[in-house]
Amino acid sequence: MGPGATGLMENPAEADGGTWCVYVLRCRNNSLYIGMTNNLGKRVEKHQLGTGSKFVRSWRPFELVKTIPCENAEEARRLECDLKKLTRKNKLEVLGLSGSGEVVKIT
Repeated sequence: MGPGATGLMENPAEADGGTWCVYVLRCRNNSLYIGMTNNLGKRVEKHQLGTGSKFVRSWRPFELVKTIPCENAEEARRLECDLKKLTRKNKLEVLGLSGSGEVVKIT
């Protein structure tokens, strides 16, 4: 499907056929940036070029520390929203990250 009357893709997943995911970046100031995409490589590249988001552009370089695969865009959007509502401490715990953004084993 092509662009609809709004200029938006009616089914964004068809743009590149990628799997939807939520991703977490750890920025230079140790903050966490949470986003969603169906083309992780392209999205990370946009962040690296400084065109992905104003926040990440201000705090480059960054490191991709977590990706969470999702069934569809709706699930990814819901998870992204839920994660963004959490405190930093709770985000780190839920995502299995230490305070430095390192992935830790949860037993």
